[in-house]
Amino acid sequence: MTPKERAEKACWAMWDNDQSSKWFGMELGDVDEGRATMTLKVLPHHCNGHAICHGGVIFALADSTFAFACNSRNQSTVAQHNMISFLAPGKEGDVLTAVAEETYIKGRSGIYDIHVTNQDGSRIAEMRGMSRAIPGTLFEEETE
Repeated sequence: MTPKERAEKACWAMWDNDQSSKWFGMELGDVDEGRATMTLKVLPHHCNGHAICHGGVIFALADSTFAFACNSRNQSTVAQHNMISFLAPGKEGDVLTAVAEETYIKGRSGIYDIHVTNQDGSRIAEMRGMSRAIPGTLFEEETE
């Protein structure tokens, strides 16, 4: 199994159990080892009292994308620490895209950068996520 095939199988196995990301309206895009892409169309119920996308919704998109990237090796992995900077508002009707990329992995710890942009390519948020591998896998791999 290639690393991309493993990433796709792990991410789709995780997606099947991920009710939260589906509830938000997120869509899983391309995945590869240490990398994932997700999108979300900003709907009225995603907007706060300022009529802009709630920061928690943007964080949820970045965090879910981070989760798919750090679980792409079929090793159960969770967030250990995250920090996010909001750079511009998301607006109703925007299609937000989050791309998570692994920048470092060693042992049970990893570091990921997540970039959130809108349909025009404008940067909406930047997040850095630190991951921690835990026991378990997302699917049973055959041994050769």
